[in-house]
Amino acid sequence: MTTYNEQVERKLVEKDKVILPEDDRENVLITSALPCGLVAGIPINSSQAPQTATMYRTWEIVRNRNTLYVCGTDEYGTATETKAIEDGITPKELCDKFTAIHKQVYDWFEIEFDKFGRTSTDKQTEIVQDFYKNIRSNNLLVKSTREQIYSVEEDKFLADRFVEGTCPYCQADDARGDQCDKCSRTFDSPLELQSPRSKMNPNSQLVTRPTAHMYLDLGKLQPSLEGWLKDTAKQYNWPANIIINSDREIVEARMKAGLQPSAITRDLKWGVPVPAVGDAEEDAEMAGKVMYVWMDAPIGYISITANYTDQWQKWWLNPKNVNLYQFMGKDNVYFHLCFFPSLLLADGRDWTRLKYISSTDYLQYEGGKFSKSKGVGVFGNSAKETGLSPSVWRYFLLSRRPESGDTEFTWSDFVSANNNNLLKNFGNFVNRVLKFTAAKFDSLVPGEAQDTNLIFSDDSEFMTRKNSFVKDINEILKRYIDSMERAHLRSGLEDVLALSRRGNEWIQENKLDNALLAEHPRRAQRTILVAINLIYILSSAVHPFMPSTSESIINQLNAPPRTLPETFAIDLYPGHRIGTPSILFTRIDEKMEDVWRKKFGGMQSEEPKPELSKKQLAKQAKAAKAAKEAVKVPDTPEAKLLNDSILAQGDRIRDVKSGSINDADLDKEVAHLKQLKNDMEAMIKKLESM
Repeated sequence: MTTYNEQVERKLVEKDKVILPEDDRENVLITSALPCGLVAGIPINSSQAPQTATMYRTWEIVRNRNTLYVCGTDEYGTATETKAIEDGITPKELCDKFTAIHKQVYDWFEIEFDKFGRTSTDKQTEIVQDFYKNIRSNNLLVKSTREQIYSVEEDKFLADRFVEGTCPYCQADDARGDQCDKCSRTFDSPLELQSPRSKMNPNSQLVTRPTAHMYLDLGKLQPSLEGWLKDTAKQYNWPANIIINSDREIVEARMKAGLQPSAITRDLKWGVPVPAVGDAEEDAEMAGKVMYVWMDAPIGYISITANYTDQWQKWWLNPKNVNLYQFMGKDNVYFHLCFFPSLLLADGRDWTRLKYISSTDYLQYEGGKFSKSKGVGVFGNSAKETGLSPSVWRYFLLSRRPESGDTEFTWSDFVSANNNNLLKNFGNFVNRVLKFTAAKFDSLVPGEAQDTNLIFSDDSEFMTRKNSFVKDINEILKRYIDSMERAHLRSGLEDVLALSRRGNEWIQENKLDNALLAEHPRRAQRTILVAINLIYILSSAVHPFMPSTSESIINQLNAPPRTLPETFAIDLYPGHRIGTPSILFTRIDEKMEDVWRKKFGGMQSEEPKPELSKKQLAKQAKAAKAAKEAVKVPDTPEAKLLNDSILAQGDRIRDVKSGSINDADLDKEVAHLKQLKNDMEAMIKKLESM
């Protein structure tokens, strides 16, 4: 007879088995925006798409759903071609080098892909060229000869990303030829920029020369595209920052203005060649040209899947049985909501299209921006130099995920998050319970067989506390599941900490110590029995966010990985032998804040700080006022845990107001925050009177 509930065991993914859709299961296909294939240093703010995608993948697996996550490096384009020339190697050799670096970083961060590929493959060429031919056959390509920027000194046409200038919409002076990062507007041509210049040679004379290119007729596709967008956004409750940015642009503004034909070919050498179509004049004009990166890159999701399995159509041509989730930064939203779906519509086949799209704003660094050239910020290949585990990094980055506006990475927040949320809250609960079990119960889960039904009629006081505990845990579990199903991962992470906080409260309110064991041994047994089973639930709830932490808990429990329950129950029975307790997290010395700030500050620490805007000054004043008015938290475990709950609830209310959480009752959330603050005031008065 086993000492645990076998029904809750999680179905493990077979490593070498090819994952294909199954008729009797929910099938989930996940992608994250393809990272540039020639970036050696990956800023941690740029790793958010693959990190959150792998977290969501793990969530779906925890729910026993059939899941495939594909990603890879985006390798074609002028940037690769130019860098290869500078280094004296071929573009392919350059991409080989940097793809390996990407994989090393992702492995360290515990980012798991079912297939991590690349776009410079024969399969990519085959599928992209098929798209081109199908779209042309459907009369949705338009050939047009237009003026294009030509660099006289460099003796070549300049690709969009190698032209910089002033944005005609927001006047940012560092806009690229295809997009402005400040306002997220995209351009049909670099000629739209004011005062254009060559990125590689700013002093080169720029002229315009005629060149023929093929354009996707987005105007013809707009009615179908717009109808699909509105229906899907409503059905799957997309968050507000998907459709628009803070200036109500990206997708909404483009639709209102009317989509215009968009070029899908470029005058480059490194890329998917434009295929011959049997028209002598057209073939001559297109000879030597390649596909534009945004014609090529999104199709990379499909070709990477095709390199994973020759039955790739079961994933990508199966809209009725496959749910597609896509993760990216806000600068990629337009291309994934307008351009890529337009390609699928124009091709004419019945493609799997996205059900949910998750986008983030920007993560800033210590009051400024991440900058590889200036050495400012933490990069993926240097994060491990801090000596901290990937779990700490994954936790903090998700807790600062910019889901409803820009957020900031600061070392003081980083250290505080580890020491308070991970160590004192989560880690303390798990370690305290398991150490007590090992020391006082010979590593056996205590209790009697009848205790598994959670009915303790011989101890009414304990029964009342248990009922309140189970009610709270079930409410948090429901909230957690709702958040995760909508891919609101940051909210889900907050709910995990709420579970462990409630676990700490359970230990405190039952006064678990040697005295309880001596005076009320049955109550001590039951307290531990309930606590250990919450830890078993935590091992599953935390698994998407911190897989190695989850694995450590499972090993300490000596139990199999489990699925996530919807309600609390006893699944580790009395008599189950746990493993050896060990520490999950360690304290970070506050002195390390300055050490790391200097190490990763680059030239930023030597440059004068820019003057703050009125908005920034107002925000700073508001924060100072809040700090002045803040209640001083007593130095007790109970008070600190309650303060953590207050802070987490405040974050949740901000997410509700911003639209990141759409299904919550704001009045109830505010009332809950007020109650927590009242509880804190009552606790302070009680402590002062003692």
